[in-house]
Amino acid sequence: MCVKLKLYKTGEKRSLCRGPCTNRGVLMAISTTGPSKGGGILEKPVIERTTPGRESEFDLRKSRKIAPPYRVMLHNDNYNKREYVVQVLMKVIPGMTLDNAVNIMQEAHYNGLAVVIICAQADAEEHCMQLRGNGLLSSIEPASGGC
Repeated sequence: MCVKLKLYKTGEKRSLCRGPCTNRGVLMAISTTGPSKGGGILEKPVIERTTPGRESEFDLRKSRKIAPPYRVMLHNDNYNKREYVVQVLMKVIPGMTLDNAVNIMQEAHYNGLAVVIICAQADAEEHCMQLRGNGLLSSIEPASGGC
């Protein structure tokens, strides 16, 4: 292993190698106690700490990434009554109104397929599983073009 040292006072860079120098990317900084070229003390690394309620720079960048939207699709079937489909939609999908549930059920009935909701992938998977758990045929697909 090869370690490169940078002396703070003099700005001089030195390489301490034993055997073949394979890792040239490691850089350690030391602070010398005087004008001599040897014997320094390694400085304590600075660790960024965030105050409570404040996110670090990494967390802010991570939270800015928006998950791509997914469509929850309802497929027509010949087993469930229309009223039951409307009830399940209102029970499973948050904020689903009677009018929207009826329109979605009608679209699936006449066209064979209807978009129930567009949301994040994790939510879409959960809604799809709940619809299936209530006996409805459903699937999810990426929503191209956004919400």
